[in-house]
Amino acid sequence: MLAKRKLGTQGLEVSELGLGCMGMSQSYGTPDDAESIATIHRAIELGCTFLDTAEVYGPFTNEELVGRALRGRRDQVVLATKFGFQIEAGKRLGRNSRPEHIRTAVDGSLKRLGTDYIDLLYQHRVDPDVPIEDVAGTVAQLVSAGKVRFFGLSEAGEDVIRRAHAVHPVSALQSEYSLWERNLEARIIPLLRELGISLVPFSPLGRGFLTGTAKRAEEYPENDFRRQNDPRIQGENFDANVKAAQAIREFARTKGFTPAQVALAWVLHKGNDIVPIPGTKRRKYLEENLGATAIKLTSSEISTLDAALAPGKVAGPRYTKEMMAQINR
Repeated sequence: MLAKRKLGTQGLEVSELGLGCMGMSQSYGTPDDAESIATIHRAIELGCTFLDTAEVYGPFTNEELVGRALRGRRDQVVLATKFGFQIEAGKRLGRNSRPEHIRTAVDGSLKRLGTDYIDLLYQHRVDPDVPIEDVAGTVAQLVSAGKVRFFGLSEAGEDVIRRAHAVHPVSALQSEYSLWERNLEARIIPLLRELGISLVPFSPLGRGFLTGTAKRAEEYPENDFRRQNDPRIQGENFDANVKAAQAIREFARTKGFTPAQVALAWVLHKGNDIVPIPGTKRRKYLEENLGATAIKLTSSEISTLDAALAPGKVAGPRYTKEMMAQINR
């Protein structure tokens, strides 16, 4: 069974490794609901009980899938979901964190998830048209009403984090962080530690690059997120990044681990206030990922890995210009 870690200082405790459920319904190939549900059940059996979803995944279908998987098991997991987008006719139409929309979104999530409370509710992306104080205040009302237990932000910048936390305690920030993407280290992680907020890294495996399975953009199916939206696997960037990631594969080979396990172990060693949520829709990869929790890295080994993919060694931005515009920093 996995050890526990605390998210924030308000009392939320989760498994040291979580499960990102987005890819079960979108972005990475054709969904397989039966295998996805079996993966969620296997995760719970193995003590990986921190599950991450969002209304916009699908849209809506991922929450419905997770809800089906959790029938009779709801009390065994810590469930996180997110609000923050305007969704109409199955399409995402920009950001929306107006208070009335948050309340409507939460009621929809509760229904799809088959529960009467959400353990951790994130604002999915900062809405430039709505003061974060109004967002945090609305979530505080939902906490008082018993619909939500804890508050989180996703991809928020320093000013927003401070302002939100002043209104209602923020337990966790969810953002991309891995050996592959180190943008949080200079300013965001120190701020989180100052305020007692934990970090929940998504894409801790670099969208496949750190596992050694990444392909060129054009080799992915048309319905795969990476084909159009990941500049790091396009053209010359791909060639440069294959070389950059080789050091991780070599390190893993000499230690007898998989590259994915080494990448996750590195994140886990960066602090007990960090809980990565690698996504998978297959049991075999889930079990491989959970093996990372048994790996002990020395300070020297961590330094070696730090240097192997130091900031600046990865070619290309992590998202397209349009997607980067939604990141609040």
